[in-house]
Amino acid sequence: MGTIRYLEIADALRAAILAGEYAVGAQLPSESDLATRWSASRGTVRQAVATLAAEGLIGSRQGARRIVLRHERRHSFGELNSFAQWAEGLGQEVTSRFLSRVRRPATAEEAERLALAPDTGILAVVRLRLLDGEPTMVERTAYADWVAAAVEALPDDVRSVMDSLANESGIVAHYGEHLIDALGAGSEDARLLEIRRGSPLLRQRHVSATATGRPIEWTDDRYRAGSVTFSVSNSAVTTPLERRTGEG
Repeated sequence: MGTIRYLEIADALRAAILAGEYAVGAQLPSESDLATRWSASRGTVRQAVATLAAEGLIGSRQGARRIVLRHERRHSFGELNSFAQWAEGLGQEVTSRFLSRVRRPATAEEAERLALAPDTGILAVVRLRLLDGEPTMVERTAYADWVAAAVEALPDDVRSVMDSLANESGIVAHYGEHLIDALGAGSEDARLLEIRRGSPLLRQRHVSATATGRPIEWTDDRYRAGSVTFSVSNSAVTTPLERRTGEG
């Protein structure tokens, strides 16, 4: 319950910051005050505040009240949010629909990414994601066998699979590894995104896993050019981004 609660608190704080209730340079209330306001533990509040720090909305310095840094939201790889959470944080309407849900044996790559034995059954899903009614992203996901039934039970127009899994099945993504590259749109992607074949797409592939490291999904997300910008904040000490040569 605490996991979902911190997201609710983060959403409320984010909305207040974006609405200008806290000016740039202003301090947020203390963790103690926030915990009292939301009847939550300080640990839950700390998770909510850390989410906003990862987004770059507030300062990340520990041991002091956080300072509001900006009135905009960036999609950061220091956080693990669903597509719906990210888009709604920008004030956009999110709609989605399943195009297919098929059980089949895992490919070699899917088995490796999901830590499954070769040919283990997975649920292969294709979804179309829209922002404000415009086709924005084609999502192809392989769900591990132990998650498949929960995903099959979701309605065709479910807002967010990961949010629904967390709320309804207690399956919560805690870790993610992301690979980002670009490629040209094939015939199917072009048709679904209403663009020309060969148009540039931004591709994000990622594995999501539970707190114990058990893989949940391996996803290939293909975004229409200009629809999304990813942000990575780093320093001389640490960075969530690693450069690699091209991978297939």
